[in-house]
Amino acid sequence: MLSSQSEIRLINCSESEHASVILDILNEAIIHSTALYDYHLRPMDTMKSWFETKSKNDFPVIGAIDASGNLLGFASWGTFRAFPAYKYTVEHSVYIQKESRGRGLSKILMNELIKRARESQLHVLVGCIDASNEASISLHEKLGFHHVGTFDQIGFKFGRWLDVVFYQLNLDTPLNPIDG
Repeated sequence: MLSSQSEIRLINCSESEHASVILDILNEAIIHSTALYDYHLRPMDTMKSWFETKSKNDFPVIGAIDASGNLLGFASWGTFRAFPAYKYTVEHSVYIQKESRGRGLSKILMNELIKRARESQLHVLVGCIDASNEASISLHEKLGFHHVGTFDQIGFKFGRWLDVVFYQLNLDTPLNPIDG
């Protein structure tokens, strides 16, 4: 847990200031974990379209920075499924720099995502988590998410089949949902 939450500040990340650090965090996860089911490092030019998609859809990219302004981790959400009736549902993600894991940053970022989801009049946050990621599963359960399904052997990485679990949090928003 963080020694002092005042050491950490939440910001809105920008492409110009944070793309390279976010890319480093993602690439470390690709190479060393099953948090992302990619095989190859992402090149820097992918960050331009990544940030454009976030901006165009008004999806947040929230960063946790230390007192020196170093980005320690980030959280965001994106489209759950590309059909109009899913407009109140998003799939979120949280990634923390390797050296900063275990300090409670994921919880801070997730709480901010949940707050912003309510403010954005969303109804459901969905987390797709590698089934072996006990820390992420535990965090989601502590935040009120519930397990809604498992896809067995859905991915193959590091010479083995991978299962994913889906966790969902239903919010009390939107206040006035509409069709169309």
